[in-house]
Amino acid sequence: MFDSIGWGEIIVLALAALFIFGPERLPHLAKDAASGLKKAKAAITGVREQVHESMGDDFSELRDLDLRKYHPRTFIRDQLLGDDEVPVRPVGPTGATAASVVAAQARDRATPPPFDVDAT
Repeated sequence: MFDSIGWGEIIVLALAALFIFGPERLPHLAKDAASGLKKAKAAITGVREQVHESMGDDFSELRDLDLRKYHPRTFIRDQLLGDDEVPVRPVGPTGATAASVVAAQARDRATPPPFDVDAT
């Protein structure tokens, strides 16, 4: 969260707080801020425990769930361009031609799908 804040910025903020609030009120404000942070941490821990108790074993499954695959763009791309299991017809006495076998093979994902300008 505070990856971009260095020691120099922290010192400047401490000096600014000292000048704004004064040396009399600053220790009380720091104590109040620390107690507020402890209360917030305890509340978050309590909520996390309640969720874990109510969800039970399903909570660990939700933690491992990858939500990126349910993004609408990803979902539609997978549905439209995903590999479908197409039965391959043998070439030979059954009458299948080489062109139908090539069309039935899986498409390479590195190449874009065929696009017909006249069809759209």
